[in-house]
Parts: sequence; structure tokens; C-alpha cells
Amino acid sequence: MRRLFTIAGLVVAAATLSLDAQQQLQVFARIVDGTGAPPASLEPADVRITEDDKEAKVLKIEPINWPIKVQILLDNGAGLGSENLTHLRNGARGLIEALPEGTEVTLVTTAPQPRQVVRPTTDRAAQLKGVDLLTPDGGTGRFVESLNEAMQRVEKDKTEYFPVIISLGTLSGDTGANLENIYKQLMKRLEQRPATIHVVMFSKGTGTSSGGAVQTEVGLQVTQYVRGRYEAIAAATRLATLLPELGAQVAKSHANQSKQFRIVVARNGSGNLGKLSMGARSGLSVTALSLDGRMP
Repeated sequence: MRRLFTIAGLVVAAATLSLDAQQQLQVFARIVDGTGAPPASLEPADVRITEDDKEAKVLKIEPINWPIKVQILLDNGAGLGSENLTHLRNGARGLIEALPEGTEVTLVTTAPQPRQVVRPTTDRAAQLKGVDLLTPDGGTGRFVESLNEAMQRVEKDKTEYFPVIISLGTLSGDTGANLENIYKQLMKRLEQRPATIHVVMFSKGTGTSSGGAVQTEVGLQVTQYVRGRYEAIAAATRLATLLPELGAQVAKSHANQSKQFRIVVARNGSGNLGKLSMGARSGLSVTALSLDGRMP
């Protein structure tokens, strides 16, 4: 009998998720051999998945190699300041150059309202040209609104891919009676279509800024919800190094995400989804297990 190695206690779903008995469930797993590479082939009999220690029947298993699509949202308004435009351009350029070749990128400025500077394209030259077109604006950025619009674009794209949003916000802007409703729309969209979001929050340190508490709170809540990265900075020179770091992090995540298997199982239980654990045949290791395949 083949020996199975199990990752015990790996929780991949909230207790509020309710599923009927025998309903099919889709999970994603990163499975590697002794060299760290995914196996050339994998059959349902090669893996074992349990929910609350009850074995679930594996119906189908297939490798995935989904691309990433990256949206870069940049506050070019009063909260940044025209004197810091060079740091912003240098950082955005380095971010794009750190992404894997062929990555689709959308570049958006958020002041005085969200505006696409570069529409979705895999053309690296066009992406970098868009960075050179970044200009300062006297208005204030729309941090929450731009995140919500970015998720709208994710929502409309029905292809199979991993969505990534990198947002540079400042402590100026995002006021208005409709802001709470926009935030609720954003969180609902994230619940329905998970995405990886990384946030950089820049403060010039020149006193209290309108809406600053809103940006900070929303940035923290969103990144915590999707397991993204949140960085607060006060020196504009840090943009030139931090944004490329985020690009490299996204590239590393993509390298891991692209070596996964999508597994369809039939649940034996009913009601709320319990604790999922997974094992694989001898010689293989399960290094990640999730419901959406994201590895932020």
C-alpha cells in the first residue's frame, strides 16, 4: 500500500461557507517531488483529501498554468506632490520590469478620479511608455474608488487567471457621502472573486490630510482580508525601491501559483465547510492547499 503524507490541520475556508452534501468542491494544491518540481502526471488515486477527517472522493485532477494580470493604481495627486513625481516614475518602472515577461498590466492614475493611462496590455514597451506619461494633478486621489473600479474590471473578466492589484495611496482624498457604499461594494466583490491586493500608503508628513484615516483603515482591512502586503512610508525616495520589491514578490508568487493542480472532490459532509487536509503518494509533498489557488 502506498504511504500517504498528510498536512494536518490546514484550514482553507471560513466556517460561514455552507455547502450541500455530495456537492462538488474545487481546491488548488501545490504538489512537488523531491527536486521541488511538480510531477509530470498525477492521477486521482495519487492524492487523498479529507474534510474534518472524513475522506472526500477525488473526481478529477489537472495541472493549471494560469497567468497573472496586474493592475497598478497610482495616486498622482496633491497627497503625492509634484516634487515626488520622479520617485513615483522610477518606482513604477522598476515594478513593471520586475514582473514576468508577458504579464498583462493596466496602469491607472487616481487623481482627480481613476483614469487608465495604459489599458490592459502585455506589451512591456507600451507599459513603460505609460510610466513616462505620468503627470501630477492638483486634485486628490480616489483610493477606495479606484480599488472598487479595479475589482469591477476583475469581475468582468471571465477568463482563468490570478488577479493582482498594487495600489499606491496617500492620505489625501476619499471623502463623500457615498464612500461607505463604495467600500461595501469593494468587499462584496472581493468575497465573490478573490484577488491579491498590495497597498503602499504614502504620507508627506505635512499635517492632517483629508480622508487619511479612511485610506489607512481601508488599506489595512483589504490587505488583511486577501493576505496581501501593506506598507506605510513617509519618504518618497522609498517608492523607487519598494514598488520594485512588490513586483518581485508578485513574480515569485506567480512562479509558485503556476505549478499547481486543480482538484475536484465530492464532499461526504453537509453544511459549513470544515478543515481540509491533503496528502500525496510517497515521493511527493503537498506544500500549499487553498480554495482559490492564490499565493500572495
